[in-house]
Amino acid sequence: MAEQRPRPPRRPTAADGFLVVDKPAGLTSHDVVGRCRRLAGTRKVGHAGTLDPMATGVLVVGVGRATRLLTYVVGADKAYDATIRLGVGTTTDDAEGEVVSTPGVGAGIDGADLDREVAALTGDIQQVPTTVSAIKVDGRRAYDRARAGEDVELAARPVTVSAFDVRAVRPGVTADGTSVVDLDVSVVVSSGTYVRALGRDLGTALGTAGHLTALRRTRVGGYGLAAACTLAEMEAQADADGVLATLTPADAARVSFEVRELTAAETTALGYGQWVAPSGAEGTQAGIGPDGTLVALLEDTTRRGERLARPVLVLAPSG
Repeated sequence: MAEQRPRPPRRPTAADGFLVVDKPAGLTSHDVVGRCRRLAGTRKVGHAGTLDPMATGVLVVGVGRATRLLTYVVGADKAYDATIRLGVGTTTDDAEGEVVSTPGVGAGIDGADLDREVAALTGDIQQVPTTVSAIKVDGRRAYDRARAGEDVELAARPVTVSAFDVRAVRPGVTADGTSVVDLDVSVVVSSGTYVRALGRDLGTALGTAGHLTALRRTRVGGYGLAAACTLAEMEAQADADGVLATLTPADAARVSFEVRELTAAETTALGYGQWVAPSGAEGTQAGIGPDGTLVALLEDTTRRGERLARPVLVLAPSG
């Protein structure tokens, strides 16, 4: 019987808060969550917005009670740098899929045509998600159906592409002799937008095919690469300091929301889920108590003809 290796000692539990991870290529978002669970010494870890294994960049991870804030981060806009290869189509609309078409680009891509079709894919558009997406069809993920050989048809959905900038145009030839054009692009998109589908649709609009060969997320809401750490850097920090460092819920909330400084009386009331005086601001606010902790997320609303601020999420315990 093989000798069992002793389990490594459990790490001290990290404080509730956020981690901003620079995800490497080759790992799923779930893989990153698993690594963060081990580093944080708790299973209560989640992420805000899946990145494909091929993709790199910003993945916001919540630890402990801060996982309750992730819902408000998932819907934030996102920024990406990507490379679109025109002239080749794949099953997944990225380089991880099988090549299904190689129409090439012939003599190249006309600059005026490129500008026109990029503009057509900018703003409020209807987008058909990529077939291998996590969208559920009759209770099953689209990618599970596609990988089982089923024909998957997804309905177009409204998304917003706030910016679609072409930074470089690089003609080339693949190993099999197909003429292609690689476009280095930067995009800013709403939650639920598939950058892979933008590459696919741009290729189709230009009379050829398209897929992504690289994708890096540079920002999720107010969280950018400048604040992100690699998994190796996080592990080194946890080893050096004895516990994994997190961005406190209050500091995390300051990135995403306007702040309302609460009085002691408001802090107590909100801890019991009670409504308080309105702030007069639009949207969700982060209520920060006198001790600097995040007490609740608040939204002004009208109840029985009176304008009040109601807690939409309470994090501080009552008492």
